[in-house]
Amino acid sequence: MRSLQRKFYIKTMLRIIIYSIILFSSYHAYAAENNRVTTSPGEFALLSGYGITHRGYGATRTQVQTYDIILRYGHFLSGELGTGHWYQGRHEVLLELPYHLAVDHNGRSMVGGTILGSWKFTGSDQITPFLFAGGGVLFVDLGLPSMGSRLNGSYQFGGGIQHLINENLAFNGEYRFHHISNLNTASPNEPLNSSKVLFGFSYFR
Repeated sequence: MRSLQRKFYIKTMLRIIIYSIILFSSYHAYAAENNRVTTSPGEFALLSGYGITHRGYGATRTQVQTYDIILRYGHFLSGELGTGHWYQGRHEVLLELPYHLAVDHNGRSMVGGTILGSWKFTGSDQITPFLFAGGGVLFVDLGLPSMGSRLNGSYQFGGGIQHLINENLAFNGEYRFHHISNLNTASPNEPLNSSKVLFGFSYFR
């Protein structure tokens, strides 16, 4: 069963990489007036990737490897601020529905909801770096005796870049540090501290 899950994960990641190369090959820089990142009211995104816990970091002792799928809606809270400065950009709030499949724990999973605050650096027409941080709730069904509750809190922070493929579509690549624990509402309370690398696409309205 685990070997089939790993093969599925590897094939999926290879497809993402191949499709990304094809899309990058068709990429052209757009003039500022065509950059939807600076004018759009919001974006829809689909992300997929891999995560692994850091055993020995904090109180994390268990290895958990995940195949991650995240649905995201981003809503911009401002127009461009700081025009002409290195930090020129826009405020954005990100609403996410994450699904984490534990590929090394008999296919058990985690699902929940997250709210993140983000800052997109819009000074370049070709790439858009961004930073984000926030938290949410997560229902954890890993069957780990070291986690005293299935209902957990999470916080995360990270950053990434977006490349516009055409006027409305962008390729995303990002890294995030991800923490899960029950916030000491139950015992035991082993936290899961992990890193996640995600790729996907955004559509700007």
